[in-house]
Amino acid sequence: MTAPLLEVKDLKKHFAIKGNVFRAKRVVRAVDGVSFTIRKGETLAIVGESGCGKSTIARAVLRLIDVTSGEVLLAGSRIDQISQRALRPLRRQVQVVFQDPYSSLNPRMRVRDILAEPIRNFRIAANTAELNRKIEAVIDLVRLPRDALSRRPHEFSGGQRQRIGIARALAAEPDLIICDEAVSALDVSIKAQIVNLLQDLQQQLGLALLFISHDLAIVEHMTQRVAVMYLGRIVEIGSKQQIFSAPMHPYTQALFSAVPVPVPGASRTRIILQGEIPSAGNPPAGCHFHTRCPHAFERCRNTSPELKQVPNLQFAACHLHDLPPAENPMLGPAR
Repeated sequence: MTAPLLEVKDLKKHFAIKGNVFRAKRVVRAVDGVSFTIRKGETLAIVGESGCGKSTIARAVLRLIDVTSGEVLLAGSRIDQISQRALRPLRRQVQVVFQDPYSSLNPRMRVRDILAEPIRNFRIAANTAELNRKIEAVIDLVRLPRDALSRRPHEFSGGQRQRIGIARALAAEPDLIICDEAVSALDVSIKAQIVNLLQDLQQQLGLALLFISHDLAIVEHMTQRVAVMYLGRIVEIGSKQQIFSAPMHPYTQALFSAVPVPVPGASRTRIILQGEIPSAGNPPAGCHFHTRCPHAFERCRNTSPELKQVPNLQFAACHLHDLPPAENPMLGPAR
């Protein structure tokens, strides 16, 4: 079997926060031991509440920040420790679409120059004629008229700007695109258009997508696999069908209970978690979720659970699955 396009192994990113007279120095564990893979042409969605570490993972994979420990492999080769000079040609393989289409584009540049920049940087075109052909091809891919090339970002709507952002990512001819909340700033109707565009581009070009979002309805529509994060850790990962139909971690169960039911009139039991999300600067001992988990027992408070395969074949980090099936509330009729 060929190596995954992207492989992340036990990734950790801790930020040191300076202290002062009133507060001691502390460490914020933004990402605390995360592992996953993405294969060519696949979409993996990372979901979770704000502050759980989703965007930090994206920044670490892109090498916009250095990792504290762990490994990031691109097509089988480690990229987390190589120099910026060695990394430069590899950046072509992984591109990003940012959350805010208003601030991610240079307002002083025309669209033609925005799209030409990655083509020139990575020396993809041999001459001006080829450069122009590639620019026109990529603007066609995102379904914008060619006269858009002569205009500046402020002349476009939010959805059109996000299409330009996608075109800029495609101009580098990448294997993987990281979408960091790429549709969260858009209206509902425009959001659907951008999601459909991304799916069409994925099928047409064979792209892999790392889709970071808190919008579970969008995630259910466009992904193949889902990783659920809580306080810097992945608590469950599996196929979309497994995660949405039978979540096997109490946090996933509570998170997905808020997704609207697609069948009118159907009922769903909403699970309301008690308490506040703990600080990543002072996470609880043991399972990070035990302070809010309705099923927590003594082992949860002292021992961190491993992410391992559970009865429904997805992977979950929960001590409940070490109990006999009859005593496991995640396997009961209330699930």
